[in-house]
Amino acid sequence: MTTTVDVIVPVYRGLAETRRCLESLFAHAQRTPLSIVAIDDASPEPGIVAYLDDLAAQGRVELLRNDRNLGFVRTVNRGLALHADRDVVLLNSDTEVANDWLDRMRACAYREGDIGTVTPFSNNATICSYPFEGWTGGTPGTLGLAPLDRLFATVNAGRRADLPTAVGFCMYIRRACLAAVGTFDAERFGRGYGEENDFCLRAAAAGWRSVLAADVFVFHEGAVSFSGERDALTRAATAALLERHPEYSRIIEDFHAADPLRPLRLAVDGARHAQGGEEARQVYAEHVDERALIVARESARSGVLQDALAHAQRLVAERDAEIAKLTPAFRHAEALALERGRELERIHASPLWRALGYLKRFRS
Repeated sequence: MTTTVDVIVPVYRGLAETRRCLESLFAHAQRTPLSIVAIDDASPEPGIVAYLDDLAAQGRVELLRNDRNLGFVRTVNRGLALHADRDVVLLNSDTEVANDWLDRMRACAYREGDIGTVTPFSNNATICSYPFEGWTGGTPGTLGLAPLDRLFATVNAGRRADLPTAVGFCMYIRRACLAAVGTFDAERFGRGYGEENDFCLRAAAAGWRSVLAADVFVFHEGAVSFSGERDALTRAATAALLERHPEYSRIIEDFHAADPLRPLRLAVDGARHAQGGEEARQVYAEHVDERALIVARESARSGVLQDALAHAQRLVAERDAEIAKLTPAFRHAEALALERGRELERIHASPLWRALGYLKRFRS
């Protein structure tokens, strides 16, 4: 018999987002028994307090309430300690789930004995983002969350990939892993950010893997509770993380260089493009946006303009080849020529191109 999984939802701000998150949990039945544990971290919003009280009175959530604001990590640790025999999912209050999301995440967690954490794809999940890391939109395309998640479940059924770290917006943790590694480090990361990275690195040292469930997509709004203090928290967390795990930057760089999630993303791209119409056009537009982001990133990373442009052009050529493989429709000459013209205009108008021209004239 499958044991109950605690879905832990820390709540601080954002009534509309919190309501959307919890209502999505109520709306989609799972084969896996679950208990929704909502933890009110001394929310300053009366609407949130009343909403959670009402759900608890109906027996729809197990409600914990902090007497004072403890911060994200201590609040999560309180939830982790609630039922010491259960797996857990840490779910941000600004997420939205669909279909049999938990069943698929649990199936992924138990496919191999050394899997400790599982993260799904999302629109806003750093290394686990779709359509690409750096995407700033909401749910991509025109299908909507539930149909898009079903597409992931179909084209990537049972597929997974190793990750250097989980992403904490939606993070399944097996209890055996928690028992071996311990809870999150509240002393270093009490307010939030970095705690899941530290946990996963400690778990890896103890023999546990973090993986992506490629057949699950969960929506994530992002930074609702932290909003104004996000940048400061991120800087502090990064410093604390690198102090404890100086190898972390290299691990992430190696992961980006290998790009193991790209085939999984492309599988979904192909299925979306097969829908035709506006959905196909949006897939193409997303690839164009990704190429533009690559050019900007690579240019910013290099102090030598020629090297930056050459490297960016190689990456763009690779993305062009991938776009062409999706379907012959991408080879439509008129649309391609039109887009090429627009792209050349953007490049020629960019400060980077003008600076390169200046350097060439100066050197001549």
